[in-house]
Amino acid sequence: MNKTLLDQQAIQRAISRMCHEIIESAKGTTDLVLAGIKTNGIFIAQRIAEKIAQIENVKIPVIELDISDFRDDMRKTSNNFTIAKNLNNLKVVIVDDVLFTGRTVRAALDCILTNYRPQKIALAVLVDRGHRELPIRADFVGKNIPTSFNERVEVQLSEIDNQDLIQIVSD
Repeated sequence: MNKTLLDQQAIQRAISRMCHEIIESAKGTTDLVLAGIKTNGIFIAQRIAEKIAQIENVKIPVIELDISDFRDDMRKTSNNFTIAKNLNNLKVVIVDDVLFTGRTVRAALDCILTNYRPQKIALAVLVDRGHRELPIRADFVGKNIPTSFNERVEVQLSEIDNQDLIQIVSD
């Protein structure tokens, strides 16, 4: 059984609200960088950057984080990774679609902190579904959705799925 959590308009509203919160928290846009976790996180980060550009008339850099070499549930494939921007002394907002156990975010932190020392790191997610295994909390949340372990949060984005929709899927 599928239950719709957010449709296209609700996703747009959530992103808009998160943008204002990010700008306020960062005290503007100076030294701000969005780091989208591959795959869906990068698309959400790009949307946030576009919305901030509309609000503040400034272009925010967006980088893609490929955390595959930093996951604790997979064997490392290489020790080679690159981040397209020097993140030292910048305000970095890690962006992802769903926050669940916190392990993906831990890998993103490891990916960044392996070679850089940002001024500050924050976390923005469209959906926080609970069930943390690590002490990680999102700073900017589109929607908090309590879920059970036998449910999944499915995020569809127009960049991949030709529609914007977030739903709970029961197994």
